[in-house]
Amino acid sequence: MSLALQAGFWGLVGGSALLLGAGVAYWVRLPQRLIAAVMAIGSGVLISAVAFDLMDEAYRRGGFDSTALGFVGGALAYTLANVVVSRAGARHRKRSGSNPDQSQPSADSGSGLAIAIGALLDGIPESVVIGVSLLQGGGVSLVTVAAVFLSNVPEGLSSAAGMKQAGRGPAYIFGVWGGIAVLSGLAALIGNVALAGASPDVIAATTAIAAGAILAMLVDTMIPEATEETHEFSGLITVAGFLLAFILSKLGG
Repeated sequence: MSLALQAGFWGLVGGSALLLGAGVAYWVRLPQRLIAAVMAIGSGVLISAVAFDLMDEAYRRGGFDSTALGFVGGALAYTLANVVVSRAGARHRKRSGSNPDQSQPSADSGSGLAIAIGALLDGIPESVVIGVSLLQGGGVSLVTVAAVFLSNVPEGLSSAAGMKQAGRGPAYIFGVWGGIAVLSGLAALIGNVALAGASPDVIAATTAIAAGAILAMLVDTMIPEATEETHEFSGLITVAGFLLAFILSKLGG
């Protein structure tokens, strides 16, 4: 199998976790504290992946300048795009709906497209990183795929719970997450093809851009839900997620 097809496959694997989380949320009524705790675990996993996999790899390939510029640029690009979709009705797209003041808009509000675009925006950087990891040689980074998968389950779970509470039907919920899973595979494939033969500085900057976007995303959209109900324990649970991904990174290295 070509590297591009491998990238697409692993991107699809990582994205499929969104569909898995959405399925659990749609068919099983989970306590809000459990949803928040799972989201806290996912936040810790992503923070660890950004720190020990993406930023370390970017620095190793391109040094401080490419890494720093990419990191800040990725966060800025994500923030600007997030402002646009948030103002269109997708501000609380990762919220489960436990807080009436921070719940997703109702199904008849006309915000469905914005929520879908926002969800896609959140998933693209992770998928590109999976595709780029194959360019290092030696196969895909299973640690990166595992981190993306483990963090996507709570994202899909919390957001789908909020969609259901807002009155959106199964066709919309599973259509959004199924579509994003497929697009995640395509993003990984395209990232692999587009950067094949690129210089180390370009690959470093791309990896750092994704890292900055991921960190900005989890602070803007995941951590608020993680701290909604867990309160005093959200930090401890996030640390557990961080430690899990850290262990995976060392075992995988």
